[in-house]
Amino acid sequence: MNQNIFDRIPGRGYLLTAIIIFAAASPVTRKLTELGAQNLVDGRNPISFCNVLFVGNITALILLILIYGKQFNFQSFKQLSRNDWVGLVTVAILSGALAPALIFSALEITAVNNVVLIGRIEPPLALALSVIFLKERVNTLIVLGSIISFIGVVLTVVLQTPDDKIMMEMMGSQIGQGELMTAGGAIALAIATVVSQMQLGKIPLGIFNIFRTAAGTVIFFVIVIVLFTPSHFTDVLSPFLWQWMIIYSAVIVVGGQLSWFQGLKTTSAADVSLSSSFSPIAGILAAYLLLGEVPNMAHYIGGGAIILGIALNQIGIQKQAKEMKEMPAVSTVKEMDMEVGYKGI
Repeated sequence: MNQNIFDRIPGRGYLLTAIIIFAAASPVTRKLTELGAQNLVDGRNPISFCNVLFVGNITALILLILIYGKQFNFQSFKQLSRNDWVGLVTVAILSGALAPALIFSALEITAVNNVVLIGRIEPPLALALSVIFLKERVNTLIVLGSIISFIGVVLTVVLQTPDDKIMMEMMGSQIGQGELMTAGGAIALAIATVVSQMQLGKIPLGIFNIFRTAAGTVIFFVIVIVLFTPSHFTDVLSPFLWQWMIIYSAVIVVGGQLSWFQGLKTTSAADVSLSSSFSPIAGILAAYLLLGEVPNMAHYIGGGAIILGIALNQIGIQKQAKEMKEMPAVSTVKEMDMEVGYKGI
């Protein structure tokens, strides 16, 4: 009976649910760290960004194994080629460790709205890389929309006085380190998207998700231990931290992904792209509702340009969809190229 109820929900409903969940990832992460600051352990915040990423990955991995465990077996691994392994490791480093670490670090020192809007550099960059390396065919409106969205990201950066504690000098102007970290994370995600399209198109989602999460966790742990000190994980066993991260991983990571993939099964690429276009608006609203963070003038101007670019992009996609017969979505890692960037972990 429950299955029938879920089947009655349209694919677009699942996609929008996923968009809302993913959009809330950054403000929820910031909110959790603020909650930890109110419940210090020997003067330390048990819900530090470092602990959130590490413990969040572990709890998400446990939940993913429960969901996709049947796909994760020795026979499946035997079928992977050397190129598959190279691709998996590359994507795990970029999207499983580097991108989340950069974005989490950015959330410590810059406004959530900056992270939301500057993160939109990923779609136009991924499109450009797809055109160059995958010979992706796109029409003029899609290209124009991507360019305008990119300009909107640039405006978001240059039109405001960054409130980051650490500034960097670049091309004669000061740019916040948090903004650069966000851009770096988005670039890593864009590259990971193209790599997954090029090399991982036939790998089941279960194997991809579990391996990326597991490898990303190990890589992040090693980097912190080598470059910093083990003290970063002093409170990693805190019950207060784990109780919140179990909820966080179940709702943000697993709940969001399951909704996303369920929506992909019954919708077209145009539907997916349309749903994804609401991501920046949902992110800004989530930051306002959860954190009381009000957009500044740079956010309005840059965000307006981004939304205009997204609108043109949508028109181009709809036009192209009429000219080409779309194939049904398949349950492989190929679907990952249509995700909406940062998803919490």
